[in-house]
This record gives sequence, structure tokens and C-alpha cells, in this order.
Amino acid sequence: MQKRANAVTFKGSPLTLVGPQLKAGDRAPDFTCLSGLDKLSLAQTPAKARLFSVVPSLDTPVCSQQTKKFDEALGALKDKLACYTVSLDLPFAQKRFCSSEHITNMQTLSDVHNHSFGEHYGTLIEGLPLALLSRAVFVVDKSGTITYAEYVPEVGSHPNYDAALAAVKAVAG
Repeated sequence: MQKRANAVTFKGSPLTLVGPQLKAGDRAPDFTCLSGLDKLSLAQTPAKARLFSVVPSLDTPVCSQQTKKFDEALGALKDKLACYTVSLDLPFAQKRFCSSEHITNMQTLSDVHNHSFGEHYGTLIEGLPLALLSRAVFVVDKSGTITYAEYVPEVGSHPNYDAALAAVKAVAG
């Protein structure tokens, strides 16, 4: 498996990411995550525009804000778009978070079972005492091509919401 040393920082310390650095124009790699206790692959997501908002843990402030921001901003597009928050949180914690925060437009995917999303999308952080995904955003069109990819350089920072939302609107419109 490819490793990218010093690909991100966490509180200023450089970390290695496992997997490729994807870019616009690449085919979206397959993965198997948990949606609740059911396995879900890329092929099982709807053949329409998809947003994958990747966060380290929904129990942290920036991850919570990122999920809420996309949930609010993309509600009007829900018929043309499938929106996912991907983390290594257990499905039970993801469900609790969405219920308590009234998240209705973002579906959660847990990569806890085999880390395939993190490894295939290049967001799995190596070298921490706890497995985490690095913050990233991917927009995939209905044909399965990545049209937008952002790896946030500092894990504790926010993604570029304006650029991500513009990319979503371009493929969901």
C-alpha cells in the first residue's frame, strides 16, 4: 500500500497518509464501509452526484461543524445528490450524533471494519495511537469520476466549503 510521508499535519506535527492522493479526473475507488450494520460499497451508492465528507471523528468540534455545514447547505439538492460523512466512528456513535444534532441530509459511513475507504482514498493516518481518517472532501459524478478532491493540510482545520459546494452544484445541477 502506498504511503505519503508528511502529507498532513496534526497540531503542527507531520503525519503519513496511507493510500493514493486522488485528484479530479480519477475514477472513484471502490470501498466497503458500514451504513449502520450493513456493508455499503461505492457501487451500492446511487448513480448520481455524491459528496464524501471525510472527518476524523464526529465527536470533535471541527468535524461536527463540517457535517452540520454540509447538511444545511446541501438539503435543497438531496434529490440530485447523495451526501455522506465518512469516519472511523462506530455506526452507533454516528447514529447518536445525527439524532442529537438533527442531521437529515448527510448519511454516515463507518470505515471502522476494514479501513478500505481510508486506504483507497488516501485518508488513513498512520502513526497515531488510534486509527483516524484525515479531513478531506471528494465529489464524485454520476459516472463515478472524481470531479473535486481536497485533502485538508492540517487535520484540525476546516475544508474549503465554498469550493466543495461549487463542485457539488456543478455536477448535481
